[in-house]
Amino acid sequence: DGNVVDIRRLMISCVQEVAVNNHSRARELLKQIMHHASETGDATQRLAQCFTKGLEARLVGTGSLLWELQMAERPSVVEFIKASNLYGEACCFNKVALAFSEMTIMQAMVGKSRLHIIDYGMRFRYQWVGLLRSLASREGALPEVKITAIGLPKPKSYPTEKIEEIGCRLGRCAHEFGLPSFKFHTIKTNWEDACIEDLNIEADEVLVVNDLFSFSTLMDECISFDGLSPRDIVLNNISKMRPHVFIQSVYNCSYGSSFLSRFREMLFYYMALFDIFDATIPRESRSRMVLEQIVLGRSAVNALSCEGADLVERPERYSQWQTRNQRAGLRQLPLRTSIVEVVKDMVMKHHHKDFLISQDGQWLLQGW
Repeated sequence: DGNVVDIRRLMISCVQEVAVNNHSRARELLKQIMHHASETGDATQRLAQCFTKGLEARLVGTGSLLWELQMAERPSVVEFIKASNLYGEACCFNKVALAFSEMTIMQAMVGKSRLHIIDYGMRFRYQWVGLLRSLASREGALPEVKITAIGLPKPKSYPTEKIEEIGCRLGRCAHEFGLPSFKFHTIKTNWEDACIEDLNIEADEVLVVNDLFSFSTLMDECISFDGLSPRDIVLNNISKMRPHVFIQSVYNCSYGSSFLSRFREMLFYYMALFDIFDATIPRESRSRMVLEQIVLGRSAVNALSCEGADLVERPERYSQWQTRNQRAGLRQLPLRTSIVEVVKDMVMKHHHKDFLISQDGQWLLQGW
């Protein structure tokens, strides 16, 4: 019966009632949605299952409490890693972002012997292994590599392992690959407090600053600040570092100024993701359920049930980030056609035919 009922329409109606504080009508609609939701059904039913938890918490007014509970109830590390790996196989978004970073850095390192990467968030377990391998197999003298990971004092979403563990693994890889010198340094601070003095940047190193889908967790102007928002402070600090390259990956959606606009954007964005999984992963997969209901589900619950400082993610469109970057004095580098071609080829060979790679100005865009 999931096909006869327009679940998306029901969800939008429910949110419209929530937005005007008509809670009794919203609860009626939520009951109907729950009746058709299923974590093992089609993409829409699974999305409804994921979203109802957040809507219910919003109606009861327990959003931040539910968020804390979800953070405490983690899946096992093994389950979490399986779900993350499954995401990587089914969906090319992270793989493309990593390949793009790697090729951009290799290009910047031509004829250079020292590399320093400053990485905000260090979100992905294997993210620099490929780069270390490529650097070790290039012709000529092997470079010295230094990575500075800027982690938060209290992570807002649960990582599968601590940054230090990732650092140890990268150290072992660098040693295995035969790189002569590898240093890994961690700074635990709020990102807006990390400044050039903490980073011991040296004059002869190629400096690369990397943000892989992390900056959407920075507070923006919606929370009343005197002066600059943390996003602009971080970008100003990056500008002062004068990096050779700043590589930024962003989720291209915007939560807007009202709960209703946020919900519409989320519905559009998550529906695309759940469609991807439906086209690429069997419905009975246990890891798919963990991925949808827990890994992605916890972000959805937070965005649907929390407001103000409790709201963890606040994505902005890439055009908004471009304006912020320009304001901070960063100028955009040209997008290399050779890199775009390699990425397109990779997606075409190894991923579903409905993934799109395109370009807008100097931004590389991915879509479904």
